[in-house]
Amino acid sequence: MNHDLLSLAAIFSQLSLLAFGGGNSILPEMQRQVVQVHEWMSQADFSALFALAQAAPGPNMMIVTLIGWHVAGWPGVLVTSIAKFGPSSLVTIGALHAWERFKDRPWRRYIQLGLVPITAGLVAASGLLIAEASDRTLMLAALTALVAVLSYRTRLHPLWLLAGGALIGLTGFGQ
Repeated sequence: MNHDLLSLAAIFSQLSLLAFGGGNSILPEMQRQVVQVHEWMSQADFSALFALAQAAPGPNMMIVTLIGWHVAGWPGVLVTSIAKFGPSSLVTIGALHAWERFKDRPWRRYIQLGLVPITAGLVAASGLLIAEASDRTLMLAALTALVAVLSYRTRLHPLWLLAGGALIGLTGFGQ
């Protein structure tokens, strides 16, 4: 097995166990490992893969598979997918069993309350990371801020916001 495949397995199996609140919570560390530590791609390439993964139907962690493909082709796809989803799936099965076993314990509520701000912070850090990589001009940063406000303050479906962004991008706005 080549060095890149071993590195991919090590990185994504560790990240698998850290993904509290969903896969996007590990995005900053994933980006750091892939872009800065191993230099497998640029920050812009990472951002583009993330955008592609989010736009495609299916699980929102398709970026893992795309990174594996970018680094090592089909073997990379297999290694990153198993490494990312295997360990966390096993831990989840065990945790769900324990969660059900201790369903009447008051500490369960406190654990849930404590994980909410941690998860929110990790997801916010992920959003800032992608915005930083994507917003090359002040106009694009303003557009990102506008979409964030619209997402938070209205009930607009995210697909409408994506479509609006695509139309604006086709015009060359912000370049």
